[in-house]
Amino acid sequence: MSTQTFTQIPLTRPDTPLLDTINSPADLRLLEKQQLEQLSDELRIFLLYTVGQTGGHFGAGLGVVELTLAVHFVFQTPHDKLVWDVGHQTYPHKIICGRREQMGKLRQPGGIAPFPVRTENEFDTFGVGHSSTSISAALGMALAAQINQTRQRTVAIIGDGAMTAGMAFEALNHIADTNANLLVILNDNAMSISQNVGGLAKYFARILSSRLYISMREGSKKILSRIPHAWEFARRTEEHMKGMVVPGTLFDELGFNYIGPINGHDLDALISTLENIKDLEGPQFLHVITQKGKGYGPAELAPVGTHSLSKIEANKPKAINHEAPTYSNVFGKWLCDMAEAEPQLVAITPAMEEGSDLVAFAKKFPTRYHDVAIAEQHAVTLAAGMACQGIKPVVAIYSTFLQRAYDQLIHDVAIQDLNITFAIDRACLLEDGPTHSGVFDLSFLRCIPNMIVMAPSDENETRQMLYTGFTHDGPAAIRYPRGKGPGATIDSTMQALTIGKARILREGSEIALLAFGSMVQTARAVADTLDATLVDMRFVKPLDERLILRLVKDHNLMVTIEENSLQGGAGSAVNEFLNQARLDISVLNLGIPDRFISQDKPANMIQACGLDEIGIFNAIRQSQSSLNDLFISK
Repeated sequence: MSTQTFTQIPLTRPDTPLLDTINSPADLRLLEKQQLEQLSDELRIFLLYTVGQTGGHFGAGLGVVELTLAVHFVFQTPHDKLVWDVGHQTYPHKIICGRREQMGKLRQPGGIAPFPVRTENEFDTFGVGHSSTSISAALGMALAAQINQTRQRTVAIIGDGAMTAGMAFEALNHIADTNANLLVILNDNAMSISQNVGGLAKYFARILSSRLYISMREGSKKILSRIPHAWEFARRTEEHMKGMVVPGTLFDELGFNYIGPINGHDLDALISTLENIKDLEGPQFLHVITQKGKGYGPAELAPVGTHSLSKIEANKPKAINHEAPTYSNVFGKWLCDMAEAEPQLVAITPAMEEGSDLVAFAKKFPTRYHDVAIAEQHAVTLAAGMACQGIKPVVAIYSTFLQRAYDQLIHDVAIQDLNITFAIDRACLLEDGPTHSGVFDLSFLRCIPNMIVMAPSDENETRQMLYTGFTHDGPAAIRYPRGKGPGATIDSTMQALTIGKARILREGSEIALLAFGSMVQTARAVADTLDATLVDMRFVKPLDERLILRLVKDHNLMVTIEENSLQGGAGSAVNEFLNQARLDISVLNLGIPDRFISQDKPANMIQACGLDEIGIFNAIRQSQSSLNDLFISK
């Protein structure tokens, strides 16, 4: 076993003669075992090259090259079902499953999706994007095979991070009652469960997965079951013995035959163990240890920092303005400043420390920081429990991940009207596509009683709204996009905004543009061109109803603009108020249309939704034309 280590990302396509012959796992299974070592090296260097060309996740993929090859080598995919968790690690899977030459269009329109998608390829058995779904989905497939009397194997591959989520344990708990023929492979790339990967562990993995061991175990069970208490005593003795050398007692208690841990980069060990497991009946659990970023020196040294990679622009050095903060940076700075003044502030995040810019806070206030891992529901209810005792939690979470804790948001926070601030990052369209774009939060937040919902248009508003939400008596949400803002000057002082108060940025005539959050800056040029009134609405809930009443009197067209779903969003809130107040004015709602927006560059996604300057201008002109035609016909 010898994995080649690369130190640079190639800028030209590497020579991969063996990989070039693999167009499906069927081709892979025609190879000799000893050829797989060469194939793993070629797959790694090709993965590095393609991600360098397109950008994307690559650390996790590098870590599962051998595991990917071994699983497809042993199991008869796609007849046997392979379910990946999250999808960050599926680039090697995509490459050997017929999409090698399409990887150059990763995350591009009409190209390869960054995660498994059922409509993309028959080997992608289940669409994913959020973590911890693989075991539930795989169990569903295994039970379906039982119902249909289909002889197939089902394999779920889940990471140690995803295993921390409650949904994964719900599925594990259910499997015990089904006795389904399901293999769960735990890809442990952070040594979070065990570091025992020596020769003894490898030896026991082979023993525990062997047909001889299983047959003796089942035979003993039949004999001892006839003797009162004998089988129970034998079972517990076996568990204690296994617990001394392997960390799988928990999984044994859940009804699995636990095997491992084994080295996830040892192809011989992987293949022999999988071949032993393949025909075993009932739930099986294989624990493999891998190294994130394996085979690429810089990623091995910094697995967190190399989780994903931006596209490498050859010969095009970018001028980076290190002084311009992102919205996440603004939040991170505010959080530290606020914590200095408020000792009851506690920060909570579900595994988003780096992404939400909580690193500085975690170092400065370690006893007031809680990263609860991939457990969004727990994060929200943990905050609720703290708030009940006078603590003032700030929950830092991505928009798309807050969807997973919706019940807790309503039942545990809003009904009890608790003082919790939700800092909602990535509330925008993202190039990873519909699984990661945060475009539903305004819709699902504003219908919840007691919630205050804010959308800042620049960096300073973000800081002031965070302060406003924190000092507000009750739950408050501040949603902001990814990346940098327009470059507004940030006031070091903090002042609470008047709840529900918008601000007029430009006075005009006939047309009133009501822009929310990220759309304010885009609407500026449109307002200038049309001599329209431009309003930074600031608050989605409560709305500035007084201002809307005033605008109705002075304008004949009201345009709402938001980077959120049109269904139930900020524009719908305006419509509802106008209808309730029985106000007669033409309204045009612009936002994300009623479809999932495919992966692309965010600017292109905005353009596809008609939310760029030209799109907004054309939509208004078309609306005005329709109004004129209506008046003429009357």
